[in-house]
Amino acid sequence: MRTPDPLALLDRLPRGSAVVYRHFGAADRATTAARLAAACRRRGLVLLIGADPALALRAGADGVHLPERMGRDAGRLKRRRPGWIVTAAAHGGGAVHRARGADAAILSPVFASRSPSAGPPLGVHRAVRLMRRARTPVVALGGVSLRRARALKRLGFAGSAGVDVFVRGAGARRA
Repeated sequence: MRTPDPLALLDRLPRGSAVVYRHFGAADRATTAARLAAACRRRGLVLLIGADPALALRAGADGVHLPERMGRDAGRLKRRRPGWIVTAAAHGGGAVHRARGADAAILSPVFASRSPSAGPPLGVHRAVRLMRRARTPVVALGGVSLRRARALKRLGFAGSAGVDVFVRGAGARRA
């Protein structure tokens, strides 16, 4: 887990931002998801639950974020829950293509990342090529700073996502 206390970080996010709760099977996931959903509603944030549509429904989340292996399910899930926001992780061109039924593909890592699960960075040029061929909006993730987010927006990305940009300096430890 990269953010041991996700509730503590919500005040750092601008209205309209999305939060992805990746619970990894935590015993308190239902309680945490419900608390996050309530806090996100109060702050005007969007809550997506990672890889768990049933938990998203129970918690009253705004949708789900699917790991790359579930990207093909995005369109079907979106048809079943048209009001939900559905995003899918993508680490290359094939995954961006498979995510076409999603509201957005989250492409990573664009830059070098401290995430333990991040592979080699795609680099800006490759990420832009993938984004321009995509049939769904693409959000850049991985090593994204505020300066880089502005540059990526100018290049045509639908948005940027990050962890460290919000965690650093917040007193949160990395786990």
